[in-house]
Amino acid sequence: MTDFRRVTDDFSVSPQIGVADVAEAARLGFTTIINNRPDGEDPAAPQSAQIEAAAKAAGLAYVHVPVRGMPGAAEVDAVREALEAAKGPVLAYCRSGNRSITAWSLGQAKSGAMSRSDLVSLGRQTGYDLSGVLGG
Repeated sequence: MTDFRRVTDDFSVSPQIGVADVAEAARLGFTTIINNRPDGEDPAAPQSAQIEAAAKAAGLAYVHVPVRGMPGAAEVDAVREALEAAKGPVLAYCRSGNRSITAWSLGQAKSGAMSRSDLVSLGRQTGYDLSGVLGG
């Protein structure tokens, strides 16, 4: 069951995806999947290698940027670099989608691409509260 939440035309987030969701992501026009979930966090969830294999089979780029807790500068930069390298819309996921949208929004704020208030608003529209991370 997909729960892809469109944040912008080029970026969506999702709670944990399954292998079957990768084909749906490709069908919907995503070109890249960013996995922000560390392997082993939930042994019952698909691990990085499984999603990577499904992504490659579906013709999607795949990037694993595991985030434990609040995204640090290295994770924020890695997500931003993956977005810049993407050839089209990106789907990022973690357990709930919160780490994914947080890493993305911190990168947007850091680069000046979007205002903090706009980022908080986009988070709210997609079901995530970024006010504690970004203020506003």
